[in-house]
Amino acid sequence: MNMNRGIVIGSALIAMVGLMSSSGMSLASDQMAARDILQQNCVQCHRLEGRPGSRFNLKAPDLIWAGSKYRRPWLIDWLTGKEAPLYAKGYRWDLSEAPSKHPVVSASEANAIADYFAAHSKDPRVKVGAYDLSKVTKFEASFGGMAFKAHACLGCHTINEDGKIIGGPQSTALQASGQRYDQDWLFRFGLNPQDFVPHSGEFLADATEPQLRAVIGYLMTQGVDDFKYYEPWTSPEFGVASVGRGKVIYKEYCSQCHGATGKGDGPAASGLNPKPAIHANIPFEKLPMEYLYNVINHGGPAIGKSPNMPYWNLTIGQQGVADVIAYLKATFKGLPAGAAAVSAAATRTMPTKAAATATSSSGGRSDVCVQPRKTVKAPDSFLVMTNPLAASAEVLQAGKTLFQKSAKPAACAMCHGEKGDGKGMMGAALVPPPRNFTCNAMMKDIPDGQLFWIIKKGSPGTGMMSFSGLSDEKVWQLIHYIRSLGR
Repeated sequence: MNMNRGIVIGSALIAMVGLMSSSGMSLASDQMAARDILQQNCVQCHRLEGRPGSRFNLKAPDLIWAGSKYRRPWLIDWLTGKEAPLYAKGYRWDLSEAPSKHPVVSASEANAIADYFAAHSKDPRVKVGAYDLSKVTKFEASFGGMAFKAHACLGCHTINEDGKIIGGPQSTALQASGQRYDQDWLFRFGLNPQDFVPHSGEFLADATEPQLRAVIGYLMTQGVDDFKYYEPWTSPEFGVASVGRGKVIYKEYCSQCHGATGKGDGPAASGLNPKPAIHANIPFEKLPMEYLYNVINHGGPAIGKSPNMPYWNLTIGQQGVADVIAYLKATFKGLPAGAAAVSAAATRTMPTKAAATATSSSGGRSDVCVQPRKTVKAPDSFLVMTNPLAASAEVLQAGKTLFQKSAKPAACAMCHGEKGDGKGMMGAALVPPPRNFTCNAMMKDIPDGQLFWIIKKGSPGTGMMSFSGLSDEKVWQLIHYIRSLGR
């Protein structure tokens, strides 16, 4: 009986070894087949080893580091002909302006080539884990998109913006870059593109590391519709946020401008323009966490508001930001309903100038129609602009959605109110109060180009932030909707 058992076990081991041997031989065979395909079909255009040289001596991109560069699913789709050309005008734009047709292989051959690259074409300069894709926030990706344009990347590369392909189709198409590239390779490439493609024209190396990380985050969202953004306010620090610690931080730092009791009357306030927000008038519990976190952590300029608001993350850290937000929510509940009504009634009984003075000194909401402003006049090139969109029901609905919900860094209704009358929950904190868009006597005299410029650039001396991240089309949609409020 024991002998039979030993025979069975021995037979099983022999069979297992045979399977392992067979599997190993199959893998080795596939690797050899993949190398043969590469040698027979690919080396005429691609380099598989050696050092990078000028792109003007190449026929196609180097594959020296393909195992570090490409995501496997994309690579297999590319090799089997399921992906669009990467170079709309051809890799060697100096020789032709037509995309070349890439050879297609079978799915099994594509998998074998992907295995070969993973085993033989790794780049030791690429550190695995150097870029944590799980920590990319919406703010970072949005900032990365602006940095991408600021560094002139849009001049050569195409991207997807609001469903439209924009940019120069001269180099690699990037509208699906999040599906194509490994984030660690893309980060290392960004540190110095010339290490990989001499004479490429790329110069991301002049960006700071935070800028570079933001650009990589932005590119890794391109083509990924279900990208999961990190929300910093879900971090462990917020789970242990302390109102008591936040009160101390507020006294030491925030009260310098916003005042000890949040009335916007700190010692620095007298010399500031625009005036600090009146925290006592804001129902912080109702504000979106994304907005609160970004304005405190990244500072005013990061969301298009006043540069007088510092970026506090370097001073108080993530825990400090969490504690301050906890204090703001626990302490400031906004104007009581009665107080708001009294304030509005008082402005109605005052002459226009006096009412404006009252609201400009204490915040609150003004029912004054034509609000006195010293708004900066837009350049002539903007003033001559007229809305290129027809005021269709579709355009008005798109503008309404932006106004009430989706405009970034903050929905317009947060300050201007859902009705556009300047009575949003944050409007009571701003000096001067937000524009009353329902006042047709005022709005009819403001040119389209002036509105466009203010929305894009912000309005110095007021609480109106810049919405530079909005596409031109979305700004024009907003303008149509804003004008509809005063009719």
